[in-house]
Amino acid sequence: MHKAVQFGAGSIGRGFLGQLLFEGSYQTTFVDIDTALVNALEARGSYPLRLIGATGTQNLSIGNFHALLASDAEKIIHAIAEASLLSTAVGVAALPQIAPIIAAGLNARAAGGGGPINLLLCENQWHAATLMRGLLVPYLTSEALLSLDIQVGLVETVIGRMVPLSTDALRAEDPLLLVAEPYRELPIARAALRGPTPRLPGLLMAENFEAYEARKLLLHNMSHAALAYLGAPRGHTLIWQCAADSEAAQVVAQAMNDVCRALVLEYGFGPSTLGIYAEDLLSRFANRALGDTVSRVAADPLRKLRPEDRLIGAASLCLKHRIPTAALAQVIHAALSYDNAGDPSAVRLQEMRLHEGDTAVLRSTCGLEPASVLARMILGNKCDE
Repeated sequence: MHKAVQFGAGSIGRGFLGQLLFEGSYQTTFVDIDTALVNALEARGSYPLRLIGATGTQNLSIGNFHALLASDAEKIIHAIAEASLLSTAVGVAALPQIAPIIAAGLNARAAGGGGPINLLLCENQWHAATLMRGLLVPYLTSEALLSLDIQVGLVETVIGRMVPLSTDALRAEDPLLLVAEPYRELPIARAALRGPTPRLPGLLMAENFEAYEARKLLLHNMSHAALAYLGAPRGHTLIWQCAADSEAAQVVAQAMNDVCRALVLEYGFGPSTLGIYAEDLLSRFANRALGDTVSRVAADPLRKLRPEDRLIGAASLCLKHRIPTAALAQVIHAALSYDNAGDPSAVRLQEMRLHEGDTAVLRSTCGLEPASVLARMILGNKCDE
């Protein structure tokens, strides 16, 4: 039987990867820091996953797994040593915390003559493999270090499924219940694979993986965040409400059209194929039953306004190809204005704007000089493209 170790038993870990691993006939070990969650998963041996799409609802029961606390080092190392596939969905900030135990497992594999293994990095992070390699190396034995690039595939992925945070109503129905959309495509960097290809449904072997990363970040993540930032000041609390708002949706549709043109020129996507993908995104965002919230999608605006992230990155790519960025500038202005007392990043952003001014924030957070075309558009000054 094929065995897998999944680090992170949250929304993506159970709401997406758990399903793929189960349907791929893997015996999975979930690793998480949440004691109550780990105990509940281990005691029950299954959890419900409800997929809600345009064509209806599908209720699944995901099983064939064990669950371990992240502190249970000996058992995790043993699980890694026996596994044929590893995967992470813990958030980029938590990678340094799990790197030592993954390295310890790789050390055990190397010492025992274990074969090739792939680590799927499901973190929606540019250059995640380079980041993870740097985190692993200090903890690897000389033997494991020698085999790292030959035996261990650090495989970047693109996570497209939307899994909203659980609500009180869902937890009351079942504490382990997760609701997600049925979208199940999982592009991975084919060149990084070592040994046999993982037996996962929905796997898309991407030759030009950077193109799929860009499509996810600059089109999917951009438009998702854009709806949230444009909808928040209009009183919307759910993403479907933002998508149903004609004014907000019109701006987002224009921004998506501009980015699609830039992606075609930069990566060689087929225009019609990319257009269909964009239309499908808008349909998925409008899924009322999913109940995705503005606060979740808009969270951490300081990160989402970084130079290479979804908003500034999308606008910069458009400018590179001389494509108008008026709609994106409007979205970025809305992101700068996002004010949510429950979001520490949003609170910090508004404090920075108050004490430093928008021009300074654009320079320090977005990497934009005040005289740049994009900065002047964001600040509302007329300029030529």
